[in-house]
Amino acid sequence: MATRIRLARHGRKGRPFYHVVVADSRAPRDGKFIEKIGTYDPNTNPATITLKFDRALHWLMVGAQPTETAQRILSYKGVLLKKHLLGGVKKGAFDEATAEAKFEAWMKEKEAKVQAKIQKLAQEGDAAAKVRLEAESKVRAAKEEVIAKKRAELAAAEAAKKAEEAAAAAEAAAEAAAPAAEAEVAAEAAEAPAAE
Repeated sequence: MATRIRLARHGRKGRPFYHVVVADSRAPRDGKFIEKIGTYDPNTNPATITLKFDRALHWLMVGAQPTETAQRILSYKGVLLKKHLLGGVKKGAFDEATAEAKFEAWMKEKEAKVQAKIQKLAQEGDAAAKVRLEAESKVRAAKEEVIAKKRAELAAAEAAKKAEEAAAAAEAAAEAAAPAAEAEVAAEAAEAPAAE
């Protein structure tokens, strides 16, 4: 039986989530499998990978062939490097302590790269949020300026209307006062000749 390490798709449409499984090469993609050795979630940035390291190494050592994507995942997690180093130990190229030291150094370097990427993404996200906030505040300031202009125009129009009404009322009062003044002047003029 030819065993393969491959991905079985799960998740909904447009949001895939994969199980890393060991299966017979003749079995369907999402069908029967021998063992589930991990998960792969490409929806996050960086992608989230959980892997049973020892079981993945065991299956590689007994001859399971990974697919291209599964091989990249195993390489990312260091399983293929560990297999390579164990092969070197078997051949006598170096001892197991040296192989373990090389693997630990590689893992530290890999972890540093991943953390640097996470920090970079966080900083880029913060910078993008800051730019969006500044743009939004500029738009808001422009809108407030337009609203302030409209309010000033309305206030000026209302003040002009009140001034017109006050002028019309003063004019009407003056017109009403003018006939009364004329009548009073005429009454005084009529009294003045009578007194003579």
